Formats: sequence, C-alpha cells, structure tokens
Amino acid sequence: MEPAAQQLFEQLQINPVAAAAGNEEELSLALESDCRVVFLLMGNVLDIGSLTRRVHERGKLCVIHIDLIDGYSNKEIAVDAVCRETGAAGIISTRGALIKRAKQLGMAAIQRGFMLDSRSLSSFEAQIRQSRPDFVEILPGLLPKVIATLKERVDVPIIAGGFIHEKEDVIAALQAGALAVSASSPKIWSL
Repeated sequence: MEPAAQQLFEQLQINPVAAAAGNEEELSLALESDCRVVFLLMGNVLDIGSLTRRVHERGKLCVIHIDLIDGYSNKEIAVDAVCRETGAAGIISTRGALIKRAKQLGMAAIQRGFMLDSRSLSSFEAQIRQSRPDFVEILPGLLPKVIATLKERVDVPIIAGGFIHEKEDVIAALQAGALAVSASSPKIWSL
C-alpha cells in the first residue's frame, strides 16, 4: 500500500467509522466527532480546498467523493486538481479511470459500488480487478452476506456505507468482514 492508503487504513483500524458529510451541518458535527476520517460528499471546485482545510485543521484525514463535487468532470484531470488544490488523503469514485489516476498520484483510492443484485456483485468484482483500488465501499452497507462474499473474492479492504443508523449495523458490517463503515448519522460517529 502507498503511504496515503496505509495512513487511511491505520486510521480506520483505530476508529472504524468514517463520518460521511453531505452538508454544512453534517460537516460541523463530523469535525467535532471522534471520527478520524471524514468523507466529503459535498462542495464545488471553488470551495473544496477550504472544506478540506477545515478537516485537516481538526487533525482528521479527508477523502473527497469526487463524483459529488460540482464543477468537476469525470476525466482524470479532475483528480489532478483535487490532489493539487486540496491535499486530501484520497478520493471516492464509482469511475475506474479516476481510481487509477488517484493511485498514480499517490492518493488513497476508494471505489464505490452499489449492490442491487448478484449481477451487481459480479460486475463490481470485475471493476475492482480492472481499477485495483486501495479500498472498496459497498452500498447499502447492511449487506453482511455480500460483505463476506466480496471479502472472500477480492483482496481489498471493504468499507460499508448506506443505511447504517444503529450500533448493531456497525457491528454486523464489521463482523461480516468490513474494515470500517461510513455513516452520515452523527450518533454513529461517537461509537
């Protein structure tokens, strides 16, 4: 693992909950939480640098969901811009080309996949083999059987996200083999 991915891995081992912040209120709460990692699910090309600085000022790692940042395209140059302008530890994306570019730049790369059915799982497995992310995030995160199956099939740490609202959800995902969970629910961040 590259240094950025290793650092993210270590922080998620210490606290396996990443605060997923999709608006200003959630970001403020995430910055006050015990979470060591913040997934930024908000922003635009003009404010992403200042949002990331706020996360860094609190001593937390920032991972930017580049697909959700207004004004960036789905081209590799967007990853270059995020890397240069923010100093973020990594990116999250559903796009394999962006995952590959992040890794080339030494950033941690999290590939996000949506599990709808068994075909989704097979397709996502093929995407992982192609883009070779540092981590995968599967949604919804309340899929212990899918987490366990994916963990058996790929050698990439898994982050479970989506619909994680209770302590039991976190425990189920971790017991199924996930390294960590991402959650937008502040009550989960303090576990």
